[in-house]
Amino acid sequence: MSKSLFIFLLLAFSVLSGCAVNPVTGKSEFALVPESTELNIGREQYLPSRQMQGGDYTTEPSISSYVSSVGQRLAAVSDRKLPYEFNVINDSTPNAWALPGGKIAINRGLLTELNNEAELAAVLGHEIVHAAARHSAKGMERGILMQGAVLAVGIASQNSEFAQMAVGGATVGAGLITQKYGRDAERESDYYGMQYMARAGYDPRAAIDLQQTFVRLSEGRRSDWLSGLFSSHPPSQERVEANRRTAALLAAGGEVGRDLYQQKIAPLVKARDAYAAYDEGRKALEEGQTGKALQLAEQALAAEPREALFHALRGDVRFKQKRYQDAVVNYDRAVQRNNAYFHYYLQRGLALQELGQRERAVADLELSTKLLPTAPALNALGRSSLAQGNREQAKRYFAAAAESRSSYGQEAAASLVRLDLPDNPQQYLKVRLGLDRRNYLLAEVVNSTPLAVTNVDVVVLVIDSYGRRRQIPLRVSGQIGPQQTARVATGIGPFAVSNDLHGVKAAVTGARLIE
Repeated sequence: MSKSLFIFLLLAFSVLSGCAVNPVTGKSEFALVPESTELNIGREQYLPSRQMQGGDYTTEPSISSYVSSVGQRLAAVSDRKLPYEFNVINDSTPNAWALPGGKIAINRGLLTELNNEAELAAVLGHEIVHAAARHSAKGMERGILMQGAVLAVGIASQNSEFAQMAVGGATVGAGLITQKYGRDAERESDYYGMQYMARAGYDPRAAIDLQQTFVRLSEGRRSDWLSGLFSSHPPSQERVEANRRTAALLAAGGEVGRDLYQQKIAPLVKARDAYAAYDEGRKALEEGQTGKALQLAEQALAAEPREALFHALRGDVRFKQKRYQDAVVNYDRAVQRNNAYFHYYLQRGLALQELGQRERAVADLELSTKLLPTAPALNALGRSSLAQGNREQAKRYFAAAAESRSSYGQEAAASLVRLDLPDNPQQYLKVRLGLDRRNYLLAEVVNSTPLAVTNVDVVVLVIDSYGRRRQIPLRVSGQIGPQQTARVATGIGPFAVSNDLHGVKAAVTGARLIE
């Protein structure tokens, strides 16, 4: 089916059965993505999306409960009843996002920038509208119409380092939470979010103050804001003025909740310097400065020993130093404080693998993939399976890991080729047929793998007009480099016209890898 026909059929289907009334705006609009799909995406992507953003904040559970209570208060007066959930992400980048189906998250780093509960309500109300008004779903629908695919998302702009390592369906959420909403969607979320604030008893004017703060911060070009909230929710003076007009239409007054908010988030404010030390330590480790990273991890732990992230940073330093047993000790401490974050299990599994403790390593690596499937974990599981002689299981792990664009994915792709190409060369080496200047058959062998090959055998099948079959074996001389092509003069022909090639086929039947 051609792309244009596919899109035509989708449009026809939308006209017949995809027209719906937006529950927030009351406007009639096409809805190619049904509500059941929205709910499924939200349910399936909420956990991996939170994992790749830093995991849930668990050091002070009362803070997450408080944020959730504010969110549910707003959700109760929203125009669309969804299974709303609200979680705090353990990341310092000021950010908030919503998935289809009412799954909403706000970063620890944004909570410490807000002044009161009404401003928190403004943020959460805004995200509720994104979910309720189907803004993410509309983005998916634009993908359907423009690309002829149900969902086309990428994670190239994703801020989280872990998003680059995620594989499979987990990458869908990464694309959705980093998509940039259009100006109309932002205006809708501001307008109806303020309506929800007023209905829930909050002072909607807090949304004006919040947007003014965002504009001021954006003008200051703070890098953490630019990579977080502002990348998907760009502020503007226009939005400030629109919020003023909206507030004028709503009843004056309402709850602000400054004292209560400051009381609730006091532990985060107290630990702000500790998290700043952690963030600096993480950056130092990425730059190879293990001594500085360790010092900053110790500084963070001295201020807040309950935070699992800080123990994990010290473990990552020890891992980098190849002190694997010390690394395991620190990962144990991290897991004791937060047993629901993939990174701790992944790193402990890798350290245990280095120590030769296979069974414990596999258990940790498998558990990490249940929280977030990543190329490093799947790659390590593939190596473990291969060491045990289970080639087929190793192939499955390597194939899954190879979906990642990270260096781990590239390593897994090479491992998969080493294992599978000798058995299935035709899967990796493709043959294209054409005619040379004398109208003799010319074969091009394309090596799509990251490894060089030699001793490439090709069989050409020729079926003449009488149905008679003839097989001609060929050997490609020399080697074919990674992502390279080799031409072979077959000596078969001459053919009258290129249309005669419809009865000619070719496939690679053997090859040897060059390491």
